Amino acid sequence: MIDLDETDRAILRSLAADATLSAGALGRRVGLSQPAAWRRIRRLEEAGILAGRRISVDRDALGYGVTVFLGIKLATKGRVSLEDFERAATAIPEVQIVQHVLGLFDYRLRVVARDIADFERILRRRIMTLPAVGQVEANVLLTEEHRPGPI
Repeated sequence: MIDLDETDRAILRSLAADATLSAGALGRRVGLSQPAAWRRIRRLEEAGILAGRRISVDRDALGYGVTVFLGIKLATKGRVSLEDFERAATAIPEVQIVQHVLGLFDYRLRVVARDIADFERILRRRIMTLPAVGQVEANVLLTEEHRPGPI
């Protein structure tokens, strides 16, 4: 754990908003030279605070206009059931995220589809045939706000 000053936090906020910024552009935004910004970035990476840079893909532009969160309760539970379910769920291209959770459901999946009819096909042919699937609850995403974490 390292102590973060306001410049470190400004760097993190800037990279969270645009991970493609060069060290020079980032330095200009936060008032540092390019070498000083680069040293700070390396320090944040070495401390494990920056764990990679990602881009955001516009799913609508790719034709995936529907996002559904599925709560899945397994019919049978055990180490083998969990592993089989996770392996099979992550193999479905439309399943973007597989989360093992505590609560009413065992898993939460983020699924993208072209439209509701496409989602129904994915649900019937892929999700419901996964190993050990019991109860399923679907929540269709209406809107989504992106906010940076507590930086």
